[in-house]
Amino acid sequence: MADWNAPQGPFDIPEVPDFIPRKLKPYLFIFFVLIVQFSGGLYLAAVTDMVGTTALMQEDILMAGYASLIGLAINFAVMFRIKFRFSTRTQLLAAAAVLIAANIICAHTTSVPVLVVTCFIAGWFRMQATLACNSTIQLWLTPVRDMAIFFCYVYIIVDSVIQLSGIATIYTAFFSQWEYMHWIMTGLLLLLIVMVLIFVKPVRGPMFIPLLGIDWIGALLWTVFMMCFTFICVYGNYFDWWDSVEIRGAALLGGICLGINLWRATFLHHPYISFRAMKNRNVIRATAVYLVFFTLIATEHVFEHSYAANILGFDETNLIDLNWYVFAGIIAGCAFTYFTFALRKWRYKIMTAIAFFLAALYLAYFYFMIDYGVEKEMLFIPLFCRGAAAVIISIVFLTSIVQSGLPFQVFPEALTINGFTGAVMGATFGPAIIGELLRHTVAKNASIIGAGITDTTVNAAHIPMGQLYGAVQLQALVVSMKEIYGWLLIVALLSLLIILISYSNVRPWAFFPKWKKIKHLLRREAQPI
Repeated sequence: MADWNAPQGPFDIPEVPDFIPRKLKPYLFIFFVLIVQFSGGLYLAAVTDMVGTTALMQEDILMAGYASLIGLAINFAVMFRIKFRFSTRTQLLAAAAVLIAANIICAHTTSVPVLVVTCFIAGWFRMQATLACNSTIQLWLTPVRDMAIFFCYVYIIVDSVIQLSGIATIYTAFFSQWEYMHWIMTGLLLLLIVMVLIFVKPVRGPMFIPLLGIDWIGALLWTVFMMCFTFICVYGNYFDWWDSVEIRGAALLGGICLGINLWRATFLHHPYISFRAMKNRNVIRATAVYLVFFTLIATEHVFEHSYAANILGFDETNLIDLNWYVFAGIIAGCAFTYFTFALRKWRYKIMTAIAFFLAALYLAYFYFMIDYGVEKEMLFIPLFCRGAAAVIISIVFLTSIVQSGLPFQVFPEALTINGFTGAVMGATFGPAIIGELLRHTVAKNASIIGAGITDTTVNAAHIPMGQLYGAVQLQALVVSMKEIYGWLLIVALLSLLIILISYSNVRPWAFFPKWKKIKHLLRREAQPI
């Protein structure tokens, strides 16, 4: 502990020339990371415009967007190795060049495989550039390397940019075309390259760690497994689930890749993801919580757009303005977590209970108020709660993995599992379940509502059959949404009850080791497999 709190000199970044004031140097890297985070290669907020102007389906665009998250998650296991192999300048220049290429490709191609591979590569380099920037200013953010504090910064950047990127994309498409967002980001990435060439010196650490001993075959197999899992969740409804050859083939291929990886982990000295990471109690607990929590708020992907567009009649700009409410929740959630969890060291149990309470409040609000005449401003409270709840649960359980007792060599592997379960599964598994449940519930309620309608009542009301059918479907959609919100609310309250009656006095005490120590640990792994 004395070593963590040892006095240090004024924070400085040796890679940045001294003609830039020392106090401004960290903000230069924050500017870099904002540009990198905005540059996703593909912008899911423009999915409607892309479907309308290309031959792509919505599922194709979603698959490409989630491939970017897979690239981000799979990078975690080797990101520190790459950091100590290349200088910060090289990492930023390479990432910016790749992201420029990704933006150009995604703006022109209509090939789904090209889109998926491009977004995967873009996600990989986006994560590496983000680490290069954030690790450079880590000691400026928290001199004692308290990861609870650091993750509050990380999520206020990452989750906020997701909302702001959607807003920027829609308004760009509204005033011009959706492709212009790609050109704007290409221009900003060129600006980043120029600034890096001018303001960042090619300084590399004194210890050179070659990229040896990395299980690249395992990385490929894990990538294929994650792609297959995502394919099943995204295309399941389109291909009619297990009745289709495509879904069964993806399940078979994913299962084979998973089995081979688990088999290889039994004898490899340095597998890409080891059993030690997979069997860690905190990793398993985080995975379980993510599955439950993100399934509860999966209505974000399935219901909210349909409700606001089809029932409330919002256009694209009014729909995307709802992101401001989520953005406010993210800011509030990060601030609350910073002052309570990071500084005051509130227990994990309390923070988890607060997040599930906010999720329950989000579900309850929609359950009781969902109707045809809801004003846009009335959606502030549920969307604010959802944004705050998601960021709280993410910060808390990512911190718990740092505090899991895993040696640092295994810690990045746990981050890969956390990235897959928290980001990829959180964005695909829950919506797939809720979407399928909605489809069956709407069919059931439509048959019940339409059961009393006969030719006599139709003729008496003088309503065209097509208009009446549309009204029945709309009413069935509202009733079905309300019904599913009710079931999810019950699950959320039961989950909250389980959390409250459980016992845990663990408080966040997650500190990052010094970079010098990390270098020595990683150097031991730089041996051929």
